[in-house]
Amino acid sequence: MEVAAQGEGQKVLVTGGAGYIGSHACKALAAAGYVPVTYDNLSTGWRDAVRYGPFEGGDLMDRARLDAVFAEHAPIAVMHFAALSLVGESMSDPAKYWRNNVFGSLTLAEAAVAAGCLDFVFSSTCATYGDQDGVTLDEDSAQHPINAYGASKRAIEDILRDFEGAHGLRHVIFRYFNVAGADPQAEIGEFHRPETHLIPLMLDAIDGRRPALTVHGTDYDTEDGTCIRDYVHVCDLVDAHALGLGWLRAGKGSRVFNLGTGSGFSVREVIDQSRAVTNRDVPFELGPRRPGDATRLVSGSQRAERELGWSPSRSQLRDMIGDAWRWHQTGHYER
Repeated sequence: MEVAAQGEGQKVLVTGGAGYIGSHACKALAAAGYVPVTYDNLSTGWRDAVRYGPFEGGDLMDRARLDAVFAEHAPIAVMHFAALSLVGESMSDPAKYWRNNVFGSLTLAEAAVAAGCLDFVFSSTCATYGDQDGVTLDEDSAQHPINAYGASKRAIEDILRDFEGAHGLRHVIFRYFNVAGADPQAEIGEFHRPETHLIPLMLDAIDGRRPALTVHGTDYDTEDGTCIRDYVHVCDLVDAHALGLGWLRAGKGSRVFNLGTGSGFSVREVIDQSRAVTNRDVPFELGPRRPGDATRLVSGSQRAERELGWSPSRSQLRDMIGDAWRWHQTGHYER
């Protein structure tokens, strides 16, 4: 994982550092010489994933606990991944998402400002754009989220902009779609409960840990009838976050970046490539479309390439599935 600057032992507070993306970010930061301090309540993260720096248990809504952690570690920056992220749940229980994601992030921003920690890298989502089917989204695309998850992330972006004006909180915001793959050394990987992501669901089906994968819809207006999504390797993704940290540490202004490949893969392409990578059959069944599923969702990343020098080197489908399969075979954090 290549990054822009060397940390020289400086600490970075990584919220959600026990989760999928956060733990990979911690590894990238440690490799660059930073000391990642994981702050996590372990509601969806895994203690075994915290391997590259100290762990501080705590909730985002606990201001006193955040103040104590900032005082003890004096981080130079915050890298904020912690959030609830299940779209379906956000639609059935929006209050949970507004309370956890928005109020928690507001509390974190207040604590960071109080501690004089004014560089803030935020993990947002292309769900802030809402249902814009069939277009390549860029940073200037209109934001019209259609669920509480996307709306909560957009609200956090607004909080960061307001805090910059009032308190000088500099920020880099990353919006992206589907994250896939795992650490190539298979030390950490993707494991959620419940699991909702296509590739780990498929790998579970391949080795018999769950029933056949359901393909939701085969009548989309695509070459093979299944919908298309943009996938980015988790290591490429966290490289961008580290570059964003370097951007802020170099004194550059607040910025929003999309992260994607601009093309995407269909569900059938993912299945076919998984069969080739694992040399195993992929048990799947055909099901109806799910409400709200778009035909094609992809995200351009020209700004990140041009301004950050970011290039997704591992986001080929074979690499993402191969790395995920390698980690899948070594065992999960918890069975």
